[in-house]
Amino acid sequence: MTAANILAVAAFKEGRYCQSFPVFGGERRGAPVLGFTRIDDKKVSLRCKVYEPDHVIILDPALMQVVDVTAGLKDEAWIVINSGQAPEEIHLPAKFNIATVDAASIAVKHGLGSPRDPIVNTAILGAFSRVVGAVGLEAVLEAIREESPVKKEENAAAAKEAYELVRSCKRRE
Repeated sequence: MTAANILAVAAFKEGRYCQSFPVFGGERRGAPVLGFTRIDDKKVSLRCKVYEPDHVIILDPALMQVVDVTAGLKDEAWIVINSGQAPEEIHLPAKFNIATVDAASIAVKHGLGSPRDPIVNTAILGAFSRVVGAVGLEAVLEAIREESPVKKEENAAAAKEAYELVRSCKRRE
């Protein structure tokens, strides 16, 4: 949820309209959480789950085994994944663009979480900024510094490093 909120704040800083909200499952602690962010040049008045996303960010690649991350996703959308794998190694339909960044290693390097439980949310936003371009890196960094509850500079540094290290693969059917 923090990543979705920071993304919305970054868009707002660039003069865009935005909305951010979570969807929690009632199952148990540790269950998958969905976070949605809408960004537009005109007022956002729709207030419901996003059923046809333009892009998807995956913080935990293990979720790809249990959740259809492409459900409703538009053709040629970007899927930005926290993974050390090359984008070409990710097995998803060819109609989607894939970007990967080892946000977990970047987070650990910057002291965000632990090796067993890295906090990757800010790092992945740097990668998203670069490949999708929906918000600029400077706005993302400013939003991170304002919205991160702790380690503001470390979070910003992780986003900047992920921006530089993200690997992408544009796909065509």
